[in-house]
Amino acid sequence: MASQHQPCVLVVEDESAQREVLKYNLEAEGFDVVLAENGDEALLLFEEEQPDLVLLDWMLPNVSGLEICRRIKADPGKRQIPIIMLSARSEEVDRVRRLETGADDYMVKPYSVVELMARLRTQLRRTRPSSMGERMSFSDIILDSAEHRVFRAGQSLHLGPTEFRLLSTLMEKPGRVWTREQLLDRVWGRDVYVDTRTIDVHVGRLRKALMINGGDNPVRTVRGAGYALG
Repeated sequence: MASQHQPCVLVVEDESAQREVLKYNLEAEGFDVVLAENGDEALLLFEEEQPDLVLLDWMLPNVSGLEICRRIKADPGKRQIPIIMLSARSEEVDRVRRLETGADDYMVKPYSVVELMARLRTQLRRTRPSSMGERMSFSDIILDSAEHRVFRAGQSLHLGPTEFRLLSTLMEKPGRVWTREQLLDRVWGRDVYVDTRTIDVHVGRLRKALMINGGDNPVRTVRGAGYALG
């Protein structure tokens, strides 16, 4: 069974050498990487791949990095995805314009790869804490992704690997309704074929595990939509 997929980073850079350097370093850090060399391709891949973070070059042919950033941040369903802008220009005016586009961070070329990775992890820690080995809590449930352990009301619970990935996904955004397709992507991986009914089976197992010592059912079924925590 596929492990919970690694965070996917969309790299938008028109210089092939820079693209390859970023790809090499990101893959070495364990990230999935998708490459785009211009704005049109970036917007297409953004919709297809639904990356967890975008590394976006400022100066691109045709559609500029600024415009891509604006379009992504204008979409309520997508604006939470972090964007780190890469620019060769460090003038103050650029920083002001960046704030208007809604980019989450900004790095001036040439940048330190170590610093870039640190900034990237900071953004992902905010949006995908479980992938960064963070400890998460919701109500009386604690999930420790580094140690792969779950507790409820202080008692250790036994969860299978799929149920653990399901819970960690739901705990990243309590209250958010995840569709079955989104859960398939996140829990099983993009390249694995699984019937959506399989999700219902695993959600049932997760509920049973969470309620084994009593307590209410924290996983809510949203008819016609999917599942949410709380």
